[in-house]
Amino acid sequence: MSEKKGLFSRLKSGLTKTRNALVNGIDSLFSGFSEIDDDFYEELEEILIMGDLGVNVTSDIIEKLKERVKEEKIKEASECKQLLIDSIKEQMSVNENAYEFENRKSVVLMIGVNGVGKTTTVGKLAGQLKASGKKVMVAAADTFRAAAIEQLTEWADRAKVDIIAGQENSDPAAVVFDAVNAAKARNVDVLICDTAGRLHNKKNLMEELRKIRRIIDKEYPEALVETLIVLDGTTGQNALVQAKQFDEVADITGIVLTKLDGTAKGGIAIAIQSEMDVPVKYIGIGEKIEDLQKFDPDEFVNALFEVRQE
Repeated sequence: MSEKKGLFSRLKSGLTKTRNALVNGIDSLFSGFSEIDDDFYEELEEILIMGDLGVNVTSDIIEKLKERVKEEKIKEASECKQLLIDSIKEQMSVNENAYEFENRKSVVLMIGVNGVGKTTTVGKLAGQLKASGKKVMVAAADTFRAAAIEQLTEWADRAKVDIIAGQENSDPAAVVFDAVNAAKARNVDVLICDTAGRLHNKKNLMEELRKIRRIIDKEYPEALVETLIVLDGTTGQNALVQAKQFDEVADITGIVLTKLDGTAKGGIAIAIQSEMDVPVKYIGIGEKIEDLQKFDPDEFVNALFEVRQE
């Protein structure tokens, strides 16, 4: 229980900037309006859009809120807050099979543009899975970024997991080929591959990801392939654009949203969840290994609005 409490308080402090931007605006709106009218909805819409929930998601939330207010014959703005919280939670859901890869022989492909915290996320996830008793291996298939192999080697040492790496500028698919075969030979539970993150040339990236995927399917057909895209929460709506671009070239099964502790745009977690129809599975709220947390929509919204759950 105390561990759960610790996670919640870390999440709460990680979302401080977003809470200050979004929730304080909502609170002052609720205290500033006594009745619920068009002006009230208009201001609420503006606050949610500014909080990076995006236009589409905000429209959905406002529509649902209007329906509930009508149904329940609510007259006072202050009574509307819990309905808003519930309405936001409804925009997000994580399937109970979301983390199936943890319990099967699997290959996790970590994709995303450079600078989003991709290699760090590989290291943190490897550390967490290792701590939970899994046999984990990482592959340094981001061979084009000078520091990526070195950085991942440090993380592998820290997490005490095996690493397969090639030379800088070597063929990423060749590294994955070696890693997949090493994972099978060493009876590894989860192989996590760090991949190159260059979006400026989509055709090359597409080819590279397809080639990697073909190798996994051919060499290790029994493995479950999990493709996680890492997005930087501080970029707000740009993160959503990146996710959509990558979704064209890879079969994304989950989203990792990093750097939420450094941004007022944490509402993007809600927007991405709703618009992509791909679940946010992990969020990063700090530098430590344990600051990569599984995404729980209820916990997230409760931490955002400081709702204490017993």
